[in-house]
Amino acid sequence: MKKLMTTTVAALALTAGMAAAEGKLVVYHWFEYIPQEVLDNFSEQYDVEVVMDTYDSNEALLASLKAGAVGTYDVAVPGDYMVQIMAGEGLLDTIKDGELANKGNILPQWADPSFDPGRAHSIPYQWGSTSFAVNRDVYDGDINTTDILFNPPAELSGKINMLDSQGEVMAMAALHMGIPQCSTDRDQLKSLNAMLQEAKTHWASFNSDTAKEVLVSGDAAVGQIYDGFAAKAREEGANTEYAFPTQGYVVWMDNVVLLKDAPNRDNALKFMDFLLEPENIAAVTNYARYVSGVAGVEPFLDPALATQPESNPPAEAGEGVFIQVCDQATQEVYDQIWTNLKK
Repeated sequence: MKKLMTTTVAALALTAGMAAAEGKLVVYHWFEYIPQEVLDNFSEQYDVEVVMDTYDSNEALLASLKAGAVGTYDVAVPGDYMVQIMAGEGLLDTIKDGELANKGNILPQWADPSFDPGRAHSIPYQWGSTSFAVNRDVYDGDINTTDILFNPPAELSGKINMLDSQGEVMAMAALHMGIPQCSTDRDQLKSLNAMLQEAKTHWASFNSDTAKEVLVSGDAAVGQIYDGFAAKAREEGANTEYAFPTQGYVVWMDNVVLLKDAPNRDNALKFMDFLLEPENIAAVTNYARYVSGVAGVEPFLDPALATQPESNPPAEAGEGVFIQVCDQATQEVYDQIWTNLKK
């Protein structure tokens, strides 16, 4: 998979022109998240050439589209809160009634989510959690606390990789402090900023696209990470344990959206329908180690997923929460805190 691409406006325009050719599908997707066999099977079944670019955070996806990539891509895979933001920004097309033959395969709990009522713009893809994993060769104490990230013991200080993702970092920080995600209280916001600035002194890096690799290599002893990536790190030999903090952790659902001005709209809808077939989406689940939002996948799943520790929170775990969408004025404050953190 390619890392997040930086492209010029001219290059985007060229790609858009190429994408308008018959028999193409241009996908904007998270890195290392879909097996090539799924793309190949779709390509063969529909005689469609699939082109894919990748990004490493919801915010990077949004920035790229707002910078001129609208009309370049057919579908993208934003998280729950980002679907809501993209719809509000006018970046999504509407899926008309009857355009998806397999829409009935969506599990009832994901058929009418608050971030996309009635699934007007999206279908479910995969869902899971964001927390952190700890190398047990380095630290054998209690890891089920957000102190590991924000006020770590000496053994872990300077050995922490954080996701380069504003949504996940800020949501975990709010859980750590016990404040609302979209707080407007000036004292709370000042305390949040101060806490993050202090926590940053214990962090080694901000990186999403190597979040798994730094745990496997031992370059990081702690990594904020998605549960599927944590499972892969463990399967690749890292002696890591995924934490479920008592303060809570982030829950998310990624979704395939139909983008505004998709140059290959019909193929985009075919691809979405293809991913609503249990066998096809199960292949993504088996590869990514998350959970799908489609009924009927069980016969096609790797049995090991049922007992995967990263997908089974213990009874004492805190509540899993979705990332919230703030109003514009509040979001501007959080954006400034994030900018200060990344300096």
